[in-house]
Amino acid sequence: MSAAACHFRDELLERFLHYVRIETTADETSQTVPSTMSQLDLSRLLLAECEAMGLADCSMSPHGVVMATIPATIPDGAGGKKLPAIAWIAHVDTSPEYSGKNVQPIVHRHYDGRDIHLPADPRQIHRPSEQPELAAAVGHTIITTDGSTLLGGDDKGGVAVIMQAARELMRSDLPHGPIRLCFTCDEEIGRGTDHLDLAALDCICGYTLDGGGQGVVDNETFSADQAVITVKGVNTHPSVGKGVMVNAIRILSELISRLPKLAVSPETTDGRDGFIHPYHIEGGVAEAKARLILRDFETSGLEAQARILQSIAESLKVEYPRASIEIAIHPQYRNMRDGLAKEPRAVPKALAAMKAAGIEPILSIIRGGTDGSLLTAKGLPCPNLSTGQHNPHSPLEWASLDEMEMAVKVLIQLAIEWGKLE
Repeated sequence: MSAAACHFRDELLERFLHYVRIETTADETSQTVPSTMSQLDLSRLLLAECEAMGLADCSMSPHGVVMATIPATIPDGAGGKKLPAIAWIAHVDTSPEYSGKNVQPIVHRHYDGRDIHLPADPRQIHRPSEQPELAAAVGHTIITTDGSTLLGGDDKGGVAVIMQAARELMRSDLPHGPIRLCFTCDEEIGRGTDHLDLAALDCICGYTLDGGGQGVVDNETFSADQAVITVKGVNTHPSVGKGVMVNAIRILSELISRLPKLAVSPETTDGRDGFIHPYHIEGGVAEAKARLILRDFETSGLEAQARILQSIAESLKVEYPRASIEIAIHPQYRNMRDGLAKEPRAVPKALAAMKAAGIEPILSIIRGGTDGSLLTAKGLPCPNLSTGQHNPHSPLEWASLDEMEMAVKVLIQLAIEWGKLE
């Protein structure tokens, strides 16, 4: 490996390790923007790094959205035809599903294929026999947690890849058009694009760097809704509860227990199957609440899932007539598939960039969502690209430096692809 290539890898790794140590956990119960002020710590750092790198038009909004421009290195075309600007987009926040505080990343160079025991929690063991992607990463430099937190590769892997690609382009004279960098907050709680000014971004299309593994172009995502179930009962001292008490906890637990387990749960579905996933429950005898996510590639599938919830609730209302059971459905994002047609070059150029970088691309679907889902719905087509992250939202999260390095090379080739006059 050349000295320049080693330096590139070292820089990329140091960026990633620096970013993941900054706590940026989102909070869906918060009413502030961003939902946690710690996200602004990383946003400010990125702004300073963009300015130090010499990028143009560097800015940070009051809501933590950072933008900057890698200037074009080739002139506009004949007749003043402007080269289109594209955007590279990643989010700074991490999932509230697992702690992101005091992340202690561990670097495993030249991974040897054996089980990896995480020192902070002996229950947390990476077993390649259970993780085919890890088994395929023998020889890679991989980064894990210590077992006490998530890693934050979702999406600080994407942030690091974008920043390193920008650094490499600013060092070179490779031919490319203008490229906009954009870093958002609160993507993990569905608010990542709420305060993103598309007119200020001013791009023909974007690419979210928020995908797993290597060489994947995602051109579909789940459509998504959130369901909030509120059960109100009647509380009294349990010693005189007969005929008086209506226990909201029991009723809510019964509702959740009646959800389909063999067909519409994350534990039993894959591919294009949708699911209903209860992920948070709280409350007491008088009132109990649960939050669930509904996911399907078709809007009709979401509607069917909502009907399942309503049907279970109606049956429980008959059994517990003194209880109140309410279900509120909140739309979150929709499948990006149809909106990508607005810019038909977006996906083919990503595929071409991967081939130019020396890897065979895979066109795939996401059993989840990205900022690109919402941005595509708002009129900015945004396929999603790989960044080397694995097992997100988990203490068993890990990332491959080799795959992150390839993601940087893909972005450089993507810049070149969009710089070709057509």
